[in-house]
Amino acid sequence: MKAYEFSIVASGLSPAAEDFADRFFNAGCDDAAIAFQKGHIVLDFAREAESMGDAIASAVAAVEAAGAKVERIEPDPLVNLSDIAARCGLTRAALTQYAKGQRSRDFPAPSVRVTSDSPLWDWAKVARWLYAQRKLSREAAVEAEAVRLANTALAAGDRPLAAPLAQRLRAYEQTLEAA
Repeated sequence: MKAYEFSIVASGLSPAAEDFADRFFNAGCDDAAIAFQKGHIVLDFAREAESMGDAIASAVAAVEAAGAKVERIEPDPLVNLSDIAARCGLTRAALTQYAKGQRSRDFPAPSVRVTSDSPLWDWAKVARWLYAQRKLSREAAVEAEAVRLANTALAAGDRPLAAPLAQRLRAYEQTLEAA
């Protein structure tokens, strides 16, 4: 098994409560560092599992068992060119050329702030494109999609998360193989 690193942003519990940390530990979050930042509970996991999807699903279940409401999974799915460069090991200059179509075609369009000087891209779409260009590993592309799918399922209220997330990730991996 591999250890997968991600964060869960949650709410609904007071960090001032005497049993705050114990609730998470007893619910199965013994592989997470817990913090309270900017009004949110943040659990930084290094969870061993068969896949990123399994790691996320089991961590979400544990956080909810502690009594917290899971808001989202991070790393943030919206990224700027500097974030993309840091995640894939390319330079920001190279990514600027990709985004402008000077170095390659079909780089994904920005998803947010399209008309601003600081657009944001959907990391899962960019990761898939980078994988197709052989600039990112298959595993990194699948992990990006796992975070995207988990956040979509959380927003839709899908529980438990494990089965639908695993099914959707298998389908995604098949599309990568077909590409």
